[in-house]
Amino acid sequence: MAHTRLRKFNTKITYPEQSLDKDLCMAVRAGNHIFLRGQVGQDLKGNMVGVGDPRKQAEQAMRNVKQLLEETGSKLAHVCKITVYITDRAYREPVYREIGKWLKGVYPCSTGLIVEGLARPEWVMEIDVEAVIPERDAHRPVRGPEWAGIRPRRKRAAKRR
Repeated sequence: MAHTRLRKFNTKITYPEQSLDKDLCMAVRAGNHIFLRGQVGQDLKGNMVGVGDPRKQAEQAMRNVKQLLEETGSKLAHVCKITVYITDRAYREPVYREIGKWLKGVYPCSTGLIVEGLARPEWVMEIDVEAVIPERDAHRPVRGPEWAGIRPRRKRAAKRR
C-alpha cells in the first residue's frame, strides 16, 4: 500500500530566511499508522499564535494535531506516542496541562524534552505525534483538503451492456 502524504510543502516557502530546499508534508498515513510533523503555536496556514504564551501555543498545536489526524482518517483517541519539546522548564506545567485536556482518557506514551531552541525563536514548544488506527476503524477515508495535494477520486462511469 502506498503512503498518503497530506499538506505537502517545501522548506523554501516555509523558511524563506534560511537556504533550505526540502520537500516535506504535515502528515503521512502508512497503512493504519499516522505520523505528524511536529506541531507548534502556528496555525496550519502559517500564522503565529500565542507569542510568549506556552499554553496558547500548546492549544494551537493540539488544534492542528486534531485537524491533521481527522484529515488522515484518524482521531485523537488513536494517539499512541507523543514527544513534547519545550524551551524552558517553566513551560512544562502550562504545556502539559493543555495537552492533557486534549488527550484526556487516551493514555499515550509520552517523552518530554527541554531543548535550547526550536526552528523559530518565537516557538517555545513543539509536539510530535504518532497514531495507529485500530482495525475496526481502518475504513476511515483520508479527507485532506484539495490544496494539500489530495485529489478526489473520480467516479467511474457505469459500463454499458
